[in-house]
Parts: sequence; C-alpha cells; structure tokens
Amino acid sequence: QVQLVESGGGLVQAGGSLRLSCAASGNTFSSIALGWYRQAPGNQRELVAVIDYGGSTKYADSVKGRFTISRDNAQNTVYLQMNSLKPEDTAVYYCNAGLSIYYPGSNWGQGTQVTVSS
Repeated sequence: QVQLVESGGGLVQAGGSLRLSCAASGNTFSSIALGWYRQAPGNQRELVAVIDYGGSTKYADSVKGRFTISRDNAQNTVYLQMNSLKPEDTAVYYCNAGLSIYYPGSNWGQGTQVTVSS
C-alpha cells in the first residue's frame, strides 16, 4: 500500500500558475509511475500527466505545452507545474501511484481542488 499526500491546489485567475506536489510513502516499490489525474463535476476522471522512475512522461493533449510533470526519486515526490491555466482546468486533481505510465495504479491521494476563474 502506498500513501499519497497532495498539496498546492487553490484558486487562481486564468493565465496564472499553480504547482501541485504529491509525496508518496509506504510501499514505494509500487510507485514506479507517479501521476496526476483530474475530475471535474459531471465528468469522468482523466489523465493529466504521469512520469515513471526513469523520467518517461505522458501528457493529456489538453495540457501539453502548459503543464510540466517532474519527480524527485530520492524524496518519492512528484510535482505538477501548471502554467497558462484555463477555466476548463478547474477540477479536483488526484495523485496516483502505479506500475506503468499507460494505466493508473490502485493508489490514490485524497485530491486537491484547483479552481481557475475567468
């Protein structure tokens, strides 16, 4: 089991930036891939970005060029730098830990709200 603790959400105006952090603890062998998913009201949870232990990444098309995912393997922490935020980025952002960048793992954080005002 992996415990994931997120931080960094909040309210920002369109065009602004936020940085999310997620610290993993516990059975970090299951944290080969660390990533972010988001869920807006009425929508399904969707991939935002994910990164594996070697630095390979996968991004949703909607965030490419605006968001950057990175990780500190020594600290078992993943970051999501979000720039040029849009109102449609408003959602609850969830940290995820798993074995591959191609599908989410079973370990989820509690979620952090990101609200972008127009």
